[in-house]
Amino acid sequence: MTVTEQPTEQPTGPETTTAGPETTATGPTADAVESTAAAAEPAPRRPRRVLWAVARWTAAVVVCGGAGAGAAMGITALDRNDVPGLATESDGRWDYPELRLPALPVDRPRPFTDGNEGEIHYADLRELLLPAPAGATPDPKLKGGFVSTDAYLSLYAKESRGELKEHLADSTLRHIAARGWTTPDGTRTSIHLLRFSSVAYAEAFKDVSLQADAADGPKALPDGVEGVVMENFADDVDVADTSLYAYAEKKPYGPERVRWAYIQAGDTLALITQAREGEALVVPFQQTVTLQNQLLG
Repeated sequence: MTVTEQPTEQPTGPETTTAGPETTATGPTADAVESTAAAAEPAPRRPRRVLWAVARWTAAVVVCGGAGAGAAMGITALDRNDVPGLATESDGRWDYPELRLPALPVDRPRPFTDGNEGEIHYADLRELLLPAPAGATPDPKLKGGFVSTDAYLSLYAKESRGELKEHLADSTLRHIAARGWTTPDGTRTSIHLLRFSSVAYAEAFKDVSLQADAADGPKALPDGVEGVVMENFADDVDVADTSLYAYAEKKPYGPERVRWAYIQAGDTLALITQAREGEALVVPFQQTVTLQNQLLG
């Protein structure tokens, strides 16, 4: 509907005029002459020195205020690390690229959304692997593609490989994708994603991998690890519908220390390991596990 503006309504009555005040033919009175003369006298002027002083102080205030505002704007536009005295040291986190969830096949939902009761990861498993951080050297054997079951089992101590292999053979494992790298500080990282035909099989193999040996933690330990302690940061990783289990090698250990974690996410089980001579650092380990968990969730 078009709305048009209505014309303003005009008065219809007879035209009227207003007469001005009456004046006498004899001219203005004496009082009127005195008032006119008084109004004609100029007002007293301020001395020129006062006016110049005010002008100079006003200009100074404007200049100082502008300089201060400019400095403030310049500082707020800088990065905190570029401002002397405000730079903060790194907390040890690695510089990962921006993460994006991979595209899905047409009409396929994410694993933990309505319509996906089986919690299936329909995305290419290789695209769910966490990318290497900046400055890392890729592992030539773990380039982000698929690997064999035996390559995965080589992560474990020899006495555990046979039992794990039997369970994998009975679990309808679909495939394993893996990526690895070494950072400049010598930390070696590997990530393996195991996708099963159902959530039940994934959970069953997780239970076998985490099977406790008395009070000493999982029975299936990484190769070279003899004792284990729990890592207590799972509660800080807020990724719905996933389960996280993290461990570290118990002292005393050899020339290097190992940290590892399992992530159960629907039909997929992830194993993340990090090893470094002397000590596997906590911060990059927790960061890596958290980001991989987010990609799977």
